Amino acid sequence: MLRRVQVLCALLLFAFVTAGTVRADSVLPIAATPEEVGLSSAQLARIEAVTQRHVETGLVPGAVMLVARKGKVAWTKTLGFRDRAAKDPMRPDSIFRIYSMTKPIVSVAIMMLVEEGRLQINDPVAKYLPEIGKMKVGVETSEDGKTTLQLVDPARAMTVQGLLRHTSGLIYGTRGKSLINAAYVEAKIGSRDVSNEEFVAKLSKLPLRFSPGERWEYGVSTDVLGRLVEVVSGKTLGEFLGERILAPLGMTDTGFYVPADKLARAAQPWQMPEAPPMTPRFDVAQKPRFESGGGGLTSTMDDYLRFAVMLADGGKLGGKRLLGSKTLEFMTADHTGSSRPGRPPGLGFGLGFEVRTSVGDSALPGSLGEYGWAGNAGTLFWIDPKEQLIAIYMVQVSDGDRIMLRNQFRTMVQSAIID
Repeated sequence: MLRRVQVLCALLLFAFVTAGTVRADSVLPIAATPEEVGLSSAQLARIEAVTQRHVETGLVPGAVMLVARKGKVAWTKTLGFRDRAAKDPMRPDSIFRIYSMTKPIVSVAIMMLVEEGRLQINDPVAKYLPEIGKMKVGVETSEDGKTTLQLVDPARAMTVQGLLRHTSGLIYGTRGKSLINAAYVEAKIGSRDVSNEEFVAKLSKLPLRFSPGERWEYGVSTDVLGRLVEVVSGKTLGEFLGERILAPLGMTDTGFYVPADKLARAAQPWQMPEAPPMTPRFDVAQKPRFESGGGGLTSTMDDYLRFAVMLADGGKLGGKRLLGSKTLEFMTADHTGSSRPGRPPGLGFGLGFEVRTSVGDSALPGSLGEYGWAGNAGTLFWIDPKEQLIAIYMVQVSDGDRIMLRNQFRTMVQSAIID
């Protein structure tokens, strides 16, 4: 991994800090000033000011933000409301629905099993989930103004790698208007009321959107990986994540629901007056039957920082190693390539992460090799090995606003680098 962030393992005992709020048992590797680690205080202040304006207008109920560089936390801010309707201020340890920031965690779980020799990424998924091997590709045809769906055999088998990089042929029903998208919606794929096993059984009766490996399309692939973890490990997804990732990293506030004694810390969305209806969000208090590997976790800034530091330091946090450094290097390489369309210019996809493949092609500034991902409610993280930087953005906003807000934060953080 390019210029691995060797000293970031010192963040093992990091507890999230904001003005006057420090966890008592913490060792705090905090930069004296952002300039100490090559960041501009003035530019970081602009991020705070912009976010505060978003809070005042109601665009963002509240936010928790962090930038770490060269092994030190350079800047962190907690703004706005945890629950705006209740006028309860945002807390540094607020618990957020992180949605698709679950995917990198579950992808790490899969690669832990690969390292143990219990599966390979080129294995057909049907080796472990036979019903997946029976899926056909849906091909839409139109005649006399009527669109019908023809089912054909896929050109190749779906593999574990295809699930990890989203070239499986599986989709999200709400991200398109095809007959297959409509079938996903009608079947309630992703419902929290079915088990992971039942989810795969329902999914396997639907058509693939395209033949596996043909192109990149975002979808429920990582949810299938979650079930794969269960079949291979013999544990529920929640049990495996808890025992093998969350507990070793000290991610004590991460899970598929928020226990009753922590509900007062749950960050809540807020409906702006005279704005489009707020995107419905799942009830964090309800323990779901479906432990969604693609989007079901809730977490805090401190917890996700621990996971990010583990990634940045090549698979280990302090004295605990989860993955080998070559495994992380492999995961954060681009696995899509120009032969598999579907990704934006300059942004490929690895095994669970978006990966920067060129600087000038994308509308977002950044470095070759940086990687990360985001969540449906607006959360975002990325790691830039070249700049030895980790940035995390925690909010709960509506679908129509999340991309603009994430891109604004990302661009403004990149502009803070001055050395």
